[in-house]
Amino acid sequence: MASRGQRFIDSLRDGRNVWIDGGRVDNLSGHPAFSGTLDTIRGLFDLLDDPKRRENVGFAVPGREAYAHSSFLVPYTPEDLAKRSRAFDYWAQETNGVMSRLSDYARSLVAGWYGARKHLGKLDSGLEAKVSAYYELARDNDRFLTTSILDPQIDRSKGLDDKRIAERYLHVVRETEEGIVVSGAKMIATGAPYTHDFLIFSFYRLDSRHSKHAHALIVPAGSKGLHIVCRESFASDLGADHPLSARYDEMDAVLLFDEVLIPWERVLLYGDADAVWQLRSHQSSNALAFHQTVVRFVAKLEFVAGVAFAIADSIGVNGFLHVQEKLGELITQIDTMKALLIASEARAKADPATGVWVPEPSFIDTARSLGTKLYPRAIEILQQVGGGGFIQTPSSVGAFDGPIGDLLRRYFEGVSLDAENKVRLFKLAWDLIGSPLGSRHELYERFYAGDPVRGLASQYLNADKSQWTNRVWQLLQKSR
Repeated sequence: MASRGQRFIDSLRDGRNVWIDGGRVDNLSGHPAFSGTLDTIRGLFDLLDDPKRRENVGFAVPGREAYAHSSFLVPYTPEDLAKRSRAFDYWAQETNGVMSRLSDYARSLVAGWYGARKHLGKLDSGLEAKVSAYYELARDNDRFLTTSILDPQIDRSKGLDDKRIAERYLHVVRETEEGIVVSGAKMIATGAPYTHDFLIFSFYRLDSRHSKHAHALIVPAGSKGLHIVCRESFASDLGADHPLSARYDEMDAVLLFDEVLIPWERVLLYGDADAVWQLRSHQSSNALAFHQTVVRFVAKLEFVAGVAFAIADSIGVNGFLHVQEKLGELITQIDTMKALLIASEARAKADPATGVWVPEPSFIDTARSLGTKLYPRAIEILQQVGGGGFIQTPSSVGAFDGPIGDLLRRYFEGVSLDAENKVRLFKLAWDLIGSPLGSRHELYERFYAGDPVRGLASQYLNADKSQWTNRVWQLLQKSR
């Protein structure tokens, strides 16, 4: 029997329309833009087949002799939440935090909806049954999931009252006995070429009069009329020269819907803007998903710091005070994010409506807001530590096997590091700071959680500010 990872690869042959460089991809696993990433995902999926490691990433499904990834585990105790956190961390450490949408985020949303299914069922009479059926399907069949919730950037100064915008944003064209037919576009679907299903809903709250655009859908990637349009590939087949790009280009895509039929069982909500917003903003479900993003981000900061420390050691600048200051700053970044993560888990409590054990959202939100500033700063520090060394490396590690290999070994060596390994280290660092993949990651960390300005403003608006202002007024009252 094929391994779990191989079954995942095989499952992608479902007739999906993946487009890159103007052409349709017939064999994802054989295409250089996707093969390295798919090999990485294959290995992650295979962990659940390994008796020695599956407990690190999975849980035994009650009533079934099978393991599922712990992102599907609905937590009802602190131990359940800790198990989820360990699974997120294990995958993040395996990929150095560089792959952000390995399905555990979107799976966590579905698990959160399932945990709140009876409560959310009040939004629509059929929602509880649909969520339950899909959760079990996704959990038991290793469904790879991702989200696509933003609208295309056509004219952000206009809204849905503009006909040109309304026709291009994803909307319902008609209803049929089988389901609804939708057309329009959604962005940005990270991991789109190799996802099984897309979770589709609006990022913003819609006005009730825009009912055609109000929906929450689970869309199979192989749906007829759905086109997955990929950006330029940042993948590389030169693992020594581009060690991150060769393994971790998870790809982003725009989804184009050309009269795509969504079966009724995959239409969670439709036509009720308020219900869609309540599902979209459901706090405990979001907290479970956002928790994963913070666990992953800690692993990424640790990796960047490790590269920076190794660079500083290799060229002998680790004794300079101004460099030590910068390297110390990287440690404070890690400790700050870890502290927020630990606090969110330590202050977790049961959702009174569902009983689901939920990490404290305020600490999660703070971590996500801080991350938009910390990652660009971490990359800046890495740039400053390595300086001109990043652009003085040979074009390829393979040059050491060429006619001037001996000269390269003499002039590219480090403090206590031979020339070839020093060049490999600097090429790894360049993949973080200067390659197309590295630039994409800096942009991603700035905006993946949404508009950072809105995020911080939302924290202010949603906070219980009286806990701080009351003391101010009490002091002023005493001073009269």
